[in-house]
Amino acid sequence: MLSLFSALSFGQAKKVDHEVGVEKDFTHFFENIKVKDTEKAANFIYPKYLAAITREKMITILNLSYNNPAFTTDIQKFKVDHIEKPELIDGEYFSIVDYSFIMKFKVDWKVIHDAESVKQKMNEAVISRYGKDNVTYSSNEDEYMINAHMKACAVSRDKKDWKFVIIENNYKSELAQILPKKILEKL
Repeated sequence: MLSLFSALSFGQAKKVDHEVGVEKDFTHFFENIKVKDTEKAANFIYPKYLAAITREKMITILNLSYNNPAFTTDIQKFKVDHIEKPELIDGEYFSIVDYSFIMKFKVDWKVIHDAESVKQKMNEAVISRYGKDNVTYSSNEDEYMINAHMKACAVSRDKKDWKFVIIENNYKSELAQILPKKILEKL
């Protein structure tokens, strides 16, 4: 009986193959963002998304977000929280990934034109994106501490090589052009 309990306990704790693959590839993607290697990060973006907006534009967006001298981002405690079982739709597997991280975000206001106006808009944008309860602003250091809880869609043809699309409400119309309706309904 003890052996059966032990086998069942370990069996439930073990991740299934798709979870291991998704987590491994998503962690590589996120580590590239963290170290600001936007070229390598773009290699993990879902090709249909890159085709819709172009690889060059994606790299520009990543550089503006994470490799911009006016912004300092320090991503900490990245964690994949949950990976849904993949669904096969039109020859591709789709899986929703819930993930979280803590990020210090600081703006160099000396290089920003009309800093006071931008500061108010920045505050509103950060709170709108991550939620008021997940954002702490320190006026002493003039930085945000953000506890981000986000979603991505993992896509693969073979359940081994995974590509990703970050899910953001601001981009639902673009996502509707590349993700199946069944997946969009989950968001």
